[in-house]
Amino acid sequence: MAIVKWHPYGVRPVRNFDGLFNRFFTGWGPRARNFAGNDGAAAWSIPLDVVQNSDELVVTASVPGTAKDDIDISVDDNVLTIQVDAKNSTKTEDSETFLLHERRTGSYYRALRLPDTVDYAKAESTFKDGVLTIRLPKLESKKVLKLEISAA
Repeated sequence: MAIVKWHPYGVRPVRNFDGLFNRFFTGWGPRARNFAGNDGAAAWSIPLDVVQNSDELVVTASVPGTAKDDIDISVDDNVLTIQVDAKNSTKTEDSETFLLHERRTGSYYRALRLPDTVDYAKAESTFKDGVLTIRLPKLESKKVLKLEISAA
C-alpha cells in the first residue's frame, strides 16, 4: 500500500493553473509562445535537417521568403553558422498600421557544431525554393575503413 499525500484541491488543477499562468505572462511580444506551445526561441530559429551517410554530411535548412543574397554561411572552429537578414517586404503607408505581423524580419541565425571528419574546403551549398542545402564531404582519411575477412 502506497502513502499518497493529500491536497485539498488536488495536484493536477494547481499544476494546470500554474502552467496557464506562466503561458499568459510569457505570451507577449513577437517572440511569444504560439498556439502549438512552441516557445519564442524555437519559433525564430532556422529549422534544420542533418543527414549523414558514408561520404558526406548534408544540412538542409528552411528559410522561406528569403533571397539568396540575404543568407550568410560560415564555418569557424567546426561550427557551421547560417545567418539570415530578412528584410520587411510589406510596405505600409503612414495611415496604415499592422493588425497582425508574424513574418520574420531582422537578423537571426542558427549554429551547429560539426564533427572533425568534414572537409570544409570541398563544401557546396545550393538554394532553391526557400530551402538551403549544404553538402559537406567527409575527409578521405577519416572515412570508415572496412576490412575484408580472409579465410585462413
